[in-house]
Amino acid sequence: QVQLVESGGGLVQAGGSLRLSCAASGSNFKLNAMGWYRQPPGKQRELVAEITSSGRTDYADSVKERFTISRDNAKNTVDLQMNSLKPEDTAVYYCNADASTWDGGFEVWGQGTLVTVSS
Repeated sequence: QVQLVESGGGLVQAGGSLRLSCAASGSNFKLNAMGWYRQPPGKQRELVAEITSSGRTDYADSVKERFTISRDNAKNTVDLQMNSLKPEDTAVYYCNADASTWDGGFEVWGQGTLVTVSS
């Protein structure tokens, strides 16, 4: 089994920065694409950014030029650097990964970390 654990959420003022980290643990697994999603209060979960195993990235329009996703394949981690935060970035942020083991592929989610941006 593969588990994802996020860290780094918290309260920040508008214009500030936060860095989210996500670490994968388990045995005999491979991580393919990894990403960050978020769910604002009362809204549906949405994709924020994703990164392939080769490092290709994609971002939601609302976070382009402000957020940067990165990963360390050797450490099985993915980070999200968030700059110029806005109140509308307030959400629970979830780490996501497409993982595979000897018996197949599957999707894994972290437990979520709350980011609150005050105006």
